Amino acid sequence: MDITRRDLGKLALASVPLARAFGAKLIDSKFGGVQVGAITYSFNRIASPDPEAIVKAYIEIGLGEAELMSNHCEALAGAPAMPALGRGGGGGRGPGGAPPAGAPPTGAPPAGAQPGARRGGGGRAPLTPEQQAERQAAMEKLARWRASTNAGTWKAVTKKFNDAGVDVALLCYNMQDNMKDEDIEYGFSMAEGLGVKGITTSTTLTMAKRIAPVADKHKLLVGYHGHDATNDSNQTATLESYDTLMGYGKYNGINLDIGHFTAAGYDAVAFIKQHHDRITNLHVKDRKKDHGPNVAEWGTGDTPIKAVMQLLKAEKYPFPANLELEYPIPEGSDIIAEAKKCLAYVKSCLA
Repeated sequence: MDITRRDLGKLALASVPLARAFGAKLIDSKFGGVQVGAITYSFNRIASPDPEAIVKAYIEIGLGEAELMSNHCEALAGAPAMPALGRGGGGGRGPGGAPPAGAPPTGAPPAGAQPGARRGGGGRAPLTPEQQAERQAAMEKLARWRASTNAGTWKAVTKKFNDAGVDVALLCYNMQDNMKDEDIEYGFSMAEGLGVKGITTSTTLTMAKRIAPVADKHKLLVGYHGHDATNDSNQTATLESYDTLMGYGKYNGINLDIGHFTAAGYDAVAFIKQHHDRITNLHVKDRKKDHGPNVAEWGTGDTPIKAVMQLLKAEKYPFPANLELEYPIPEGSDIIAEAKKCLAYVKSCLA
């Protein structure tokens, strides 16, 4: 491998001094030597209209590491909100979640994502001509705002988390096939401004080939998020697809979602042992085998969460295990309570 485990360890530590430079004491969510965090996607339900609620959630839950979705990053930076035209409930993109004109939303799932992959709920009603015009005007306004951003824009977002004791370790910037080269560069400039150690992305193998030379140029790790769409040869889902994307460049790595990986029929423990030096982070969830559903009571599905956590603890792998909550919230509960419950289960696996 071109990037060694030691190299990844150094990169993993690179963002910590930035947080400490602001004088905040980081929330300690490292258990048994394993850093546990969460992707902000888990908090879509509370991100709009107040994206600051995401930062507050990390404090309340007790999580000191964040994988920040690009749409949430933009919202926290003051991006103009997009009108929620024709959206069903639970879409979760929130302010700043719209694309540049002609491109798909950053933070949206890749085409062909299967059940259990990131997606919004509800359907989309056809837009009226008036709504189309309103949406186009809003997209143009957002494009102008994006063109005005710079490193300081993103450093201010990092400071919001750092001041709360949370380290922003990764940026999740989902890249779609019809993105222009400048849209790819925009994500890398956002990541560099935030001071993260790498980018995670849900995308296709076609895009992974385009992204690889950009990652090489910026010397920034890209962890490709896997799903369980094993019937689509252009998705990151089969063992062969992971080998293919890693072969495109030395900065192409893996954001291993152990729930989706299990649903696809594979052994997460064996895969981590083999490819730990190319893994940027894990997404932790519990799913059933054979493309089965997410389960709300972690430990009752087929995902070997405990075995994976024990492996990370024993081998002292440097990458974080990030909670990703995407099961329906049980009646009478809320996302904060569910996140606390999931964190408690992961902690018990590391005891």
